[in-house]
Amino acid sequence: MALGDLIGQRRDRDSETASSSYGNAAAATTATSLAYLPPTVVLYELRHEAFEDCVPSGPSGSGLVSKWRPKDRMKTGCVALVLCLNISVDPPDVIKISPCARMECWIDPFSMAPQKALETIGKELSIQYERWQPRARYKIQLDPTVEEVKKLCTTCRKSAKSERVLFHYNGHGVPKPTANGEIWLFNKSYTQYIPLPISDLDSWLKTPSIYVFDCSAAGMVVNAFIELQDWNTSSGSSMRDCILLAACEAHETLPQSPEFPADVFTSCLTTPIKMALRWFCTRSLLHESLDYSLIDRIPGRQNDRKTLLGELNWIFTAVTDTIAWNVLPHDLFQRLFRQDLLVASLFRNFLLAERIMRSANCSPISYPMLPSTHQHHMWDAWDMAAEICLSQLPALVEDPNADFQPSPFFTEQLTAFEVWLDHGAEHKKPPEQLPIVLQVLLSQCHRFRALVLLGRFLDMGPWAVDLALSVGIFPYVLKLLQTTTPELRQILVFIWTKILALDKSCQVDLVKDGGHIYFIRFLDSMEAYPEQRAMAAFVLAVIVDGHRRGQEACIEGGLIGVCLKYLQNSTSNDAQAEPLFLQWLCLCLGKLWEDFTEAQMIGLQADAPAVYAPLLSEPQPEVRASAAFALGTLLDIGFDSSREAAGDGEGDDDEKVRAEISIIKSLLNVVSDGSPLVRAEVAVALARFAFGHNKHLKSIAAAYWKPQSNSVLSSLPSLAKKGTGTGYTTPTQYMPHGTITASQLGHLFRVGGDNQAAVRDGRVSTSSPLASSGTMNGSPVSDDSSQHSDSGTLNDGVSNGVINNTMPRPLDNTLYSQCVLAMLTLAKDPSPRIASLGRRVLSIIGIEQVVTKSVKTTGSNIRAGESPSLAGLARSSSWFDMNGGHLPLTFRTPPVSPPRPSYLSGMRRVYSLEFRPHLMNSPDTGLADPLLGSGGASGFSEHSSLPQSTIYNWSCGHFSKPLLTAADDSEEVVARREEREKIALDNISKCQHSSINKLHNQIASWDTKFETGTKSILLQPFSPVVIAADETERIRIWNYEEATLLNTFDNHDYPDKGISKLCLVNELDDSLLLVASCDGNVRIWKDYTSKDKQKLVTAFSSVQGHRPVVRKVNAIVDWQQQSGYLYAAADISPIMVWDLDKEQLVNSVPSSSDSNISSLSASQVHAGQFAAGFADGSVRLFDIRTPDMLVCATRPHTQRVERVVGIGFQPGLDPGKIVSASQAGDIQFLDVRWKKDTYLTIDAHRGSLTALAVHRHAPIIASGSAKQLIKVFSLQGEQLGSIRYSYTFMGQKIGSVSCLAFHPYQILLAAGAVDACVSIFANEVSPAR
Repeated sequence: MALGDLIGQRRDRDSETASSSYGNAAAATTATSLAYLPPTVVLYELRHEAFEDCVPSGPSGSGLVSKWRPKDRMKTGCVALVLCLNISVDPPDVIKISPCARMECWIDPFSMAPQKALETIGKELSIQYERWQPRARYKIQLDPTVEEVKKLCTTCRKSAKSERVLFHYNGHGVPKPTANGEIWLFNKSYTQYIPLPISDLDSWLKTPSIYVFDCSAAGMVVNAFIELQDWNTSSGSSMRDCILLAACEAHETLPQSPEFPADVFTSCLTTPIKMALRWFCTRSLLHESLDYSLIDRIPGRQNDRKTLLGELNWIFTAVTDTIAWNVLPHDLFQRLFRQDLLVASLFRNFLLAERIMRSANCSPISYPMLPSTHQHHMWDAWDMAAEICLSQLPALVEDPNADFQPSPFFTEQLTAFEVWLDHGAEHKKPPEQLPIVLQVLLSQCHRFRALVLLGRFLDMGPWAVDLALSVGIFPYVLKLLQTTTPELRQILVFIWTKILALDKSCQVDLVKDGGHIYFIRFLDSMEAYPEQRAMAAFVLAVIVDGHRRGQEACIEGGLIGVCLKYLQNSTSNDAQAEPLFLQWLCLCLGKLWEDFTEAQMIGLQADAPAVYAPLLSEPQPEVRASAAFALGTLLDIGFDSSREAAGDGEGDDDEKVRAEISIIKSLLNVVSDGSPLVRAEVAVALARFAFGHNKHLKSIAAAYWKPQSNSVLSSLPSLAKKGTGTGYTTPTQYMPHGTITASQLGHLFRVGGDNQAAVRDGRVSTSSPLASSGTMNGSPVSDDSSQHSDSGTLNDGVSNGVINNTMPRPLDNTLYSQCVLAMLTLAKDPSPRIASLGRRVLSIIGIEQVVTKSVKTTGSNIRAGESPSLAGLARSSSWFDMNGGHLPLTFRTPPVSPPRPSYLSGMRRVYSLEFRPHLMNSPDTGLADPLLGSGGASGFSEHSSLPQSTIYNWSCGHFSKPLLTAADDSEEVVARREEREKIALDNISKCQHSSINKLHNQIASWDTKFETGTKSILLQPFSPVVIAADETERIRIWNYEEATLLNTFDNHDYPDKGISKLCLVNELDDSLLLVASCDGNVRIWKDYTSKDKQKLVTAFSSVQGHRPVVRKVNAIVDWQQQSGYLYAAADISPIMVWDLDKEQLVNSVPSSSDSNISSLSASQVHAGQFAAGFADGSVRLFDIRTPDMLVCATRPHTQRVERVVGIGFQPGLDPGKIVSASQAGDIQFLDVRWKKDTYLTIDAHRGSLTALAVHRHAPIIASGSAKQLIKVFSLQGEQLGSIRYSYTFMGQKIGSVSCLAFHPYQILLAAGAVDACVSIFANEVSPAR
């Protein structure tokens, strides 16, 4: 559960706002505490964890995770059975007891003639093996010679090809194997025992093979075999896949007790249930009452789980599988228990052999060696299940129609698993019942419960999914997709979500088995919750992710129509759709048509761009980013060569062009979205567009950067010529006069600036490129007869290059220029990650970044006629002109495609001019010789060089996190919040009742070492920490009790510096530091008090891009925790209202003043209310909840009209009481709801007031002046104290005051001065914290 939900749940309070006036005793009631301590928490979502740092990887397609897949499934194709029984002749080295174990394959060899007995036993052994592997070919040799065995082995290997061969050897009628590892056979006349070395056997059977040796001292053979393997390995031959099972150690003989059959080892391996029950009966309380012969008459079939025999077999499989999984190393378990059906059965039964034979002091051994399992506690569960089944046996044998009571074994084991789920965790021992859960999936009656528990387990994390896959769950859940049981659908979708969030490689299996249809149906069913359908969309997205077969299958399954249908419904319905569902519908379609032209065409025919456009304004950033991703993947990258060849499909092309135009227009609307997640996707989409329209964008960019000259554009009529009605022009529609030069394009694209002259004299100059719609069509051409011949090389190159190398259908040039501007905006994004994406996009259209030293020039010395002195970069004011011409990033522009064949094609075109301001007046400014360039796309013909989208991989992370349980730390969060609320309420009450507040004691002083003085200051509410920033946006954080510096960092690396304000976001929780720069960029940091650990949570431009651009911006912002709104304004622009929860511009409030805005203050008690002060001395109160938003406008500062330096709401809950301070030195108190004029004026300073601070809860205000003086007043206008620049005996001194800030809940005042000193003042010498 998200933090916000928890906090929201906890507050079930009455939220009506108390109307009590200031200082009312009821101020601490619930309603008031809600007003003073807002429950809003913003920017704590998954997307704010580490957007800047990490690039998410998404589900893995290979590597570690796919270890669970059996390397290569194998099967045993041929079985060689060799029996050396020589019935009635005992071998010389065996002394038999009497009575003695005689049974072979449950047949007494002495009950019939020896030859017949031998044949019967051979046939019976074959039948016993066939039960485990019916499809293998069986070959038997009875009492054979070495030659016969050799022939048997070679024919088996030949018929098995590369499959496994099983070699079973029964040596009960021959001597024990020798120390050299030879087994014994016979000569033709049975007069001698002939030895057969294991090395010969190995050379005939080759690999892969499995050997079963049922004879005394079988360990001898194993030892010899291991030596042989070691010798082979050391001599360089590869490891062989050979498995051995032997009945006993090298020094042991087989048990002879008559309670066992003679071939007890073989019986355990091939008839485990019979063997286990017989052995158990002799040890259980049933042995007196149960007739052994009944064990042979257990009703039912082994593979029918509804019968007694079937259930016993099922429980036995579950128990042995569980023991193996819990005891064996992972790789060994996979190899022996999951790779080959017959090998798995033999090893399960081998665990039984170990248990039974150890009771007779005999230790079966295997190669590879297994850990000891005979005392595992799961055998107790088997004994109990066996006893319950056997107790029913007599009744069932007597009456075959009697009802059989299933064993409670599986129910109990599922309960044990459930108990583990309640208490288990990743670092604890894994749940040993996992293999049993797997077995239970086979049974309809337990299936639902097992799936639900399995889902809970998988939800614990990727480690749990990996464990479940390594147990072998995959084929079971794949098979279940063929069921139509409705109640299983939701849990199956959940389980598949968890599997695919870990391992993408399963997409292949799903498509092969038609599993995608299951999920498309589920996605299209209205019964399921939207979150569950979002999971189905996620599964489908993984199925189509980079998998052509999956994409084709899903198109056939009608996925595009289903997704578009629900996306369309979501935007047309008033009901709010589940954001996760919308997000995954978008991502699913985006992945479906990514790099798949047929799918893109289907999408365009279904009018997908129109469906997606409204989604770009959804409140959730994830939905907007996903929609931008889907629109971006609809842009066909294409390659120029194929485009040129494809000039014939006129109709298709028109469609495509219209679609591209609408997609780009939609995306350009969100270039300045508040969420970096969204802007990243826009950048990636623009990169695709830039790739497909490379040449046109290049020519625009080149022309755009061309230094323009001063002459007037003489051919305005020709410029205004419209293109054809379709909104794009063909290259043939060039300007009739041929007089436009590349250098003049700069004027067309001028984006405001201080070139006032450009507006006069009939020149074309627009406030933004959007306004020049349709002014220019076709590609920019220049004519050799042009009078501007300051760069002849360029003119020639551009005209020829563009004409010779155009695509058949360039879009409208206005759109191209808007795109270039959008790319520039992104390259200067406040988020470093977006900025680097933006720069990559620019490099695609040939603008290479060159980092040069920032050149300090001031705005004043750039006169109208000298705009070339900024290299044309100055033309994009939103991009470079924020600091009056400081030019940090100069870009080099490669020439547009040259006319001649490129014979230097490999060379990157970076020999062109590095645009630096001081070079610009030299006559040869222009681009490099076009000959140096390569044709085509400047090294970007590689698709792989495009920046890749991250929203899909990032979104996948949601599903690998626990979805069913609350986060562990949520209780701590709530407890800490409650504790802070209590402290805050106590302190608020103290503040409200404080009487004398002189603030004359300086309790701390700190030399910040800021070269430019302290510009903004902030006190943390719950720790003795002060945060200060200087003009260069260097932030320092200091603990004033311990006098230690906690952290120092730069807000950003751009050269345009200037701080506007520091605010704390979520101050009652883990507070975030909001830093607003003068250019309107807002960056929000977390972990900012830990040294070098600060992380950027989000960053966006709060005023740029949302208004016509002027040269130097002075943004003013304030934060309102109550509403989660950030208010931002600059100069005469409207006031932007940003919702930081949605990371979206939600409102734009007209300032309704001709004057610049100079101060802004948001009410900390009434959401949606804020006040603004203006440069002409006027004050306005706004409330965005009212229809016209402006509550009242007044002009309180009348004596001398100077700008309002500070404004603030008076403490308390009264919404209309404001304090406003003018630079002239007067402080005015207004109650704007009652009357327009002020009710109290304080002449605080004479003409040099620089700062005003109003305490949030205590009845005091403070003002500072440039004359090194701070004054403290009560709300009645009485001066309570003043702090001067003088040496007192306390040594207290201050410089010219630049900023003031009160502590939110205590009577503390922090003052920052121009001389870099920060002081903190209190009433007492050491205030109670």
